[in-house]
Amino acid sequence: MARAFLVVMDSVGIGGAPDAADYFNGDLPDTGANTVAHIAQLCARGAACEGREGPLNLPNLDRLGLGRAVQLASGDIATGLGREPEGLWGVATEVSLGKDTPSGHWELAGLPVPWAWHHFDQKENSFPQDVIDRVCALAETDGILGNCHASGTTIIKDHGAEHIRSGWPICYTSADSVFQIAAHEEHFGLDRLLSLCAGLAPMLHEMKVGRVIARPFVGTVEGGFARTKNRRDYAMRPPGPVLTNWVQEVGGRVYAVGKIGDIFSMQGIDVLHKGTDAELMTHLSDLVGTAEDGSLTFANFVEFDSLYGHRRDVAGYARALEWFDSRIGAVIARLRPGDMLLLTADHGNDPSWRGTDHTRERVPVLIAGQGTGSLGLIGFRDVAGLVAGHLGVRVP
Repeated sequence: MARAFLVVMDSVGIGGAPDAADYFNGDLPDTGANTVAHIAQLCARGAACEGREGPLNLPNLDRLGLGRAVQLASGDIATGLGREPEGLWGVATEVSLGKDTPSGHWELAGLPVPWAWHHFDQKENSFPQDVIDRVCALAETDGILGNCHASGTTIIKDHGAEHIRSGWPICYTSADSVFQIAAHEEHFGLDRLLSLCAGLAPMLHEMKVGRVIARPFVGTVEGGFARTKNRRDYAMRPPGPVLTNWVQEVGGRVYAVGKIGDIFSMQGIDVLHKGTDAELMTHLSDLVGTAEDGSLTFANFVEFDSLYGHRRDVAGYARALEWFDSRIGAVIARLRPGDMLLLTADHGNDPSWRGTDHTRERVPVLIAGQGTGSLGLIGFRDVAGLVAGHLGVRVP
């Protein structure tokens, strides 16, 4: 029997979304954003040399068809990419209304989001009073800190000292449909933070807010604060079966690597592996060696997005892509005959763009282990169909 490995390179967009003009970073529409092409162009010009040098070097991804996919998606040239593909390759376009993680992943798993997410649009005083009251009741505090749009690293720097003094949770949001709560693991308590987020999530999900995210941190006022890897997302449960469920229904085992467990609220998942991207790559490589016939491994590598895209760090993003390319090459070399490894993305996050939000882009579809050829322009939902077809799973 066959095995499938579906790997999402979080935010590795390739431009060209036909509705990009309807999406904005501040007052700038996403028209023309292109995560991969712009990084490649800046690297070739010597404008992204921190910790690396020269043109963007992605031989394994390009060998599967990344450069060609960029050209098909947007008409742009990713400088240094574009060799003759040795894999199946194509370009996927999203129909869900959000340019966010749940929207992209749900649709890649076969279920476009059937509603518009709720967003907290006000930059200051972002949350309605009933939400604040619920947080205070659950946390047993007299108030909250933050109540605004903010960067996660900036807000703990700005409010960490007052948080420790008062015990009030730090609540903030972004352009995504999220409610984030930061709290100190020792002074506030990690278990208390997770309980707070779990208790708040049903109210926010009823409002169609996609995720309540626990953002624990450690450190001191004098030495500075740092977020830990104990982040937890309390995401809405998909309103119908998705690829993971389809595989389980025919007896296949499903392994989740990274944020997949949070994104799908563990729906259709047998085993979850979490960690940094470096740790996740080890888990993925191990599963190539151990996963059973008929199994699906569904992985997300988030640090392109979380560490470099939102922070508009072009060189950092380039380094992350080159690291991923070198490691995924070793994974591809370990595939068994008949395996499918499908690489894709959930949205864009062009680090050369203004603002800090995701960018509305098409994404690459790069397949190893299944011959060569062009898939052309397809939909996000077709990714689930490709994986299901490989595993012999019926698509509802």
